[in-house]
Formats: sequence, C-alpha cells, structure tokens
Amino acid sequence: MRAWINGQLLDSPATPAVSVLDHGMVVGDGVFETAKVVDGQPFAMTRHLERLSRSAQGLGIGAPDLDAIRSGIEATMEGQELPFGRIRITVTSGPGPLGSPRGDHGDTTVVLTEPCDRPPRETSIVTVPWPRNERGALAGLKTTSYAENALMVEHAHARGASEAVMPNTVGDLCEGTGSNIFYVTDGQLVTPTLASGCLAGITRALVLEWCAGSLDVVERDAPIEVLQTADEIFMAGTTRDVQAVTKVDDRELPAGTVTAEAARLWAENEAKDVDP
Repeated sequence: MRAWINGQLLDSPATPAVSVLDHGMVVGDGVFETAKVVDGQPFAMTRHLERLSRSAQGLGIGAPDLDAIRSGIEATMEGQELPFGRIRITVTSGPGPLGSPRGDHGDTTVVLTEPCDRPPRETSIVTVPWPRNERGALAGLKTTSYAENALMVEHAHARGASEAVMPNTVGDLCEGTGSNIFYVTDGQLVTPTLASGCLAGITRALVLEWCAGSLDVVERDAPIEVLQTADEIFMAGTTRDVQAVTKVDDRELPAGTVTAEAARLWAENEAKDVDP
C-alpha cells in the first residue's frame, strides 16, 4: 500500500499525517470514492472523480482539486504490482473544532492505493431491519459517515454473509452497505430507483447501460420482501462487478442465466474501455 496526503507521498501508510482535529475523524465530515485497478490501470476513474466532486459539493465542503487527486493516484500506483487492486480517495473538510461546526483550515485530501484479492463470483447476503433514510441530508452522497454501514456489515459477517441489504423508510428495497442490488422476476432484471435512497453506483450505472440492449432491465421500487421470491439476485459494486447471490437470509437460490448474461456483458464491455 502507498499513501499520499495533500500533495505529499508518505514514506509509509503508517506515518502519522492527519490532524487529530480533522473533521473527518471528529464527526465523519468527508466524502470518498473507491475505484478498482485492473492490470495496473484504474477503472472508470472519470466517473468516480465526477461523483466525488458531486458528493463534496452536496456536503458543502466545495469541489476538490481533481488534478491534484490524479497526481496522487499516479504517485501511489507507481512502483506497485497491481494485477488487481483498489484506490481509496478521501476528502474531508479539514481540521476543525471539537463539534459539528467546520473550521477554516482547508480540506484534507488522502489517496491510498493497494493490491487486493478479487471477490468470489458468488456470495450470500442478509437483509437487515435498519432502514436507509431516503429523505436524509446525506441521501445520495458517498460520505465517510459510515458507522451504520459498519454495524450492518458486521451483522452480516456474523451470519456468514458478505453483505447486508437494507430497506428504506417505507420498506422498499434500497441497497447494500457498499453495493447496489439487482434481482430477476419472470425474466426481467430490476434494480431500485435512485429515489429509493440508494447510492448512484458507478457499477450500477454501467450495468444498466451495458445490459439495456440485450436484457429487459428496469429501475423499479418494490418491498424488500421481493428478495424472498426473486428468481435470481446479484450485487453490483466497484470490486464485485456482477456478483451472483446464491443465498439471501435462509433462502438458497441459483446463479441463473440472466445473471450470467449480465456478467458476460460486463466483462465484454469492461475489456473495451478502461474509462467508460
């Protein structure tokens, strides 16, 4: 792993570099992106940086310096063997007081790059009772305020699953803690609308685009219980790509033909363009 902060490449990721008063640590006041690396190349970086900027401006901390971030990405990738890896970009509002009001010392920007293992092609998930607030101040923003996500995914891990999937406040299917969800009913591929409160995932958007000409795919909201009758389910995420779900709660189900075709279309299109 290599780390870069505010224009400086660190000797080690363990080197102390962030102020104890940084608002990202004090109150989780920041935004982030995670992009995958394939064969030494970042994937869909333009989309990730555009979403980072939207999230930062939506949170009110201003547009980040994307040119500087690209320099940080290059610096942290240099010298690493990265057949598969991930890049984590974090922007906080910088040092501030011990409370909710922000300081005026400028943003903190951190880039970390590391090799990692590819997730398995299949996984299991659990549904959780804690809802995502689709009308909350942070709805649709990818912020560092992830404590509830951490709680949910630990709940899933304790039950032998890799991901927790939640409803929104009206009981409709929303998203996973770090992924979007798709399911198949009567041959139709369905994913929740953005109005459900789910994050506008980069992988989600590309699945919708790349599957549109070959599969019957729609955005539609439905109660979370639809997962108990769906014919197929898959998760979509930055490193997961299209990952078949073979167990949801206590229900086992196959990795079906629609999921297989979505995965094939993903692989075919991904190979054509590293920055779609």
